[in-house]
Formats: sequence, structure tokens, C-alpha cells
Amino acid sequence: MKYVVVLGDGMADEPIEALGGKTPLAYANTPVMDKLSKLSEIGMVHTIPDGMKPGSDTANLSVMGYDPKKYYSGRSPLEALSIGVPMKDTDVAIRCNIVTISEEDVPFEEKTIIDHSSSEISTEDCAVLLQEVMKELANETYQFYVGTSYRHCLIWDKGSVVELTPPHDVLGQVIGQHLPQDEALREMMRKSYDILVNHPINIERKKQGLNPANCCWFWGAGTKPMLDSFEEKTGKKGMMVSAVDLLKGIAVGAGMGTVEVEGANGGLHTNYAGKVDAAAKALLEEDYDFVYIHVEAPDEMGHQGSMERKVQAIEYLDEKVIGPMVEKLEQAGVDFRMLVLPDHPTPIRVRTHTSENVPYMLYDSTAKQENAWNYNEAEALKSGHLEPVGHKLIEKLLEA
Repeated sequence: MKYVVVLGDGMADEPIEALGGKTPLAYANTPVMDKLSKLSEIGMVHTIPDGMKPGSDTANLSVMGYDPKKYYSGRSPLEALSIGVPMKDTDVAIRCNIVTISEEDVPFEEKTIIDHSSSEISTEDCAVLLQEVMKELANETYQFYVGTSYRHCLIWDKGSVVELTPPHDVLGQVIGQHLPQDEALREMMRKSYDILVNHPINIERKKQGLNPANCCWFWGAGTKPMLDSFEEKTGKKGMMVSAVDLLKGIAVGAGMGTVEVEGANGGLHTNYAGKVDAAAKALLEEDYDFVYIHVEAPDEMGHQGSMERKVQAIEYLDEKVIGPMVEKLEQAGVDFRMLVLPDHPTPIRVRTHTSENVPYMLYDSTAKQENAWNYNEAEALKSGHLEPVGHKLIEKLLEA
């Protein structure tokens, strides 16, 4: 038996009037999921433990079978693992987004945050910008490391786990009240704007109608993580297929395999085929038992507040990931179980994560059910199936 998780990040949502009162998942044209749902168990799962913030970090730990209340030590440390940052026990890792803030002639604190991803800037361009920041701001206490796209890492030697605001939570707001209380971090953010605002890359981006990547934004502080081995926990040899450093970091911490897929960028137009090929190769040629295919696009479109593009992201997940993956496994003649779900909602209305339960679909090629439902939030709720403890859902997938 082979095991597959297909994780549509932030895919769950709320009913939207412009979609006829449907959610993007219910509205999207998803013939593969519609077909599989008739043969599957569907239900709801509570991925965010009560009292914890609804991050992709806590939610994906839950989906992978790790109780966030036991294992979570902060988001950025998990990302640091994925890019090979050597963390000491006394280090604090902090996510460093390169974001877009407004450029009007007002004090820094009165500027507005416009885009947490700087129009999904490429890793190549953003690395050049971060190098400029490093020349001015890096020292023995603060070291920067290049990640992927707009997502990078700051290591604070003998630092403190301070409260920091995720940029995607405050889009469109004046930044002053959301800046770090720590004076050194706040001053580095201020200086980064001065370094980046007139950089040639940003001048060219504005000519092209793209958002400039003009300011560092620090968030997600935490200490060195300690995860148990996934294989020792589950008895399954696992592989992570994701463009996102957070997910790759969880995998590294859990002793799972990771793979670099060329052109996989966490955006709407990522290399879906490459991700499916990598997952199929792991299961069918490399003796892996379990693959976790993470697709970031629905979440990014939710943060952008784009209803149309979120629907498109879900349709791409159906057409370019779930369909081809099922086809490859069926053609190989292997028995498999597939769990499809989001980690958390990212509703268009609020453009950030929420803690509501999310719908799951569990398909077993050896035990096909007969149902009339489709896979979406409303019908999953009506099914009556609820897993109230998110990190236990994987037991349902992996049970023989």
C-alpha cells in the first residue's frame, strides 16, 4: 500500500455571494475530486489546536501527525532547517519577508503594507536585494540567509522569541502599530527600506507594473525545533514535495526525504507536472511508502484577495496534481490511499488564515465507497464525520 497526502494550502474558504453563495472549492470545476468523492470518505478536521494561531506551520504539523502543542517551536526555525542554516540552541530564527510598502513621502511608521510577497518576486531577484541588505545590516549578532522567492531567514544570536506580526495579517494597514517592539529589529526594518527603495531591480519592477520588494518584514520567531522521526513514528518512509521552505523544513526535522523540483515556486503557475513526477518516482521507483504533495497556490491567492485566481488554483490542483497522480498510481497497478485537504482556511474576505475546521477526502483504491456527495466544506460538514484532534487524522490514512 502506498500513501499520498495532497495538501491544498489555504484552500478552504467561506461562501461568497459572487460565486452564488458557494465557496471557491464548491464553485471550482473539479471533475477528478467530484469523481473520487463518490468513492471516498469525506469529513471535517480541526487542524489548529485551541489557543494556537492558525499558521501553515501549526496546521501542517497537525496534518503530518505531530501535535503542535508538543512540537511547535516557531515557524522560522523550521524554514531554517530546510535551507541548511546551522542553528545553535541559543539562536532565534526569524522569517524575513521582502515585502512591498507604500512609498509616499511620510514617516516610515505611517506607510502602508501593500503586498507580503512583492508580486511573488523570483528567488534570483530577491537574493540580489537581500545581499544589499546584508552588506549594511548583517553582523555577529544578526545573520541573513537566502530562502525562496520573498521568504528568507534572519538568525539572531542569543536572541529572544519576541512577538512579531505576520505581514499577511495586516495587508492594507498602516505599519506603525505592527512594527517590532524590539528596537534593533524595528531599526533594521526601517534601514532596509532606505537600502531597497531605489534599487535598480525595484525601479525596473515598477516600470513593469510589479510591486517593488522594498522592505524587510520580520515575523515568526522561534528556537531550534526537535521533531521525532516520521518513519519511527509511523513505520512509513516519507517524502516531501513542496516549493515552500517551511514544509521542507518540517520534513528535514522529521527525517523525511525532500526533493528540489525545477520551476516549483509556490505560485499559481508552479511546475505542477514536475511535482507529480517527483512524487510518483519516490513511490514507484525509490521505495518510499508515503508522499506529501504540498501546493501553496490557493493560500497565496487567498492572501491576494483574488476570488478568480483562488478558484483557478483549486482547478489546477484537481487537473494538474490529483488527476495525474491517481492516473500514475493506477497505471502502475499499486494499491494506494490518498488524503486530500487544506491545512487551514484562507478566506478571500479576510485575506489571512482562520482557525475553522477544514474538509478532508480520504480515498482507498482497495475499498471504494458508494456516496452521492462532492468534496467541499458544506457537504463534508453534512457527512457527520469529524476528527476533532487534527494530528490524529493521519492515523486514519495509514491504518491498514
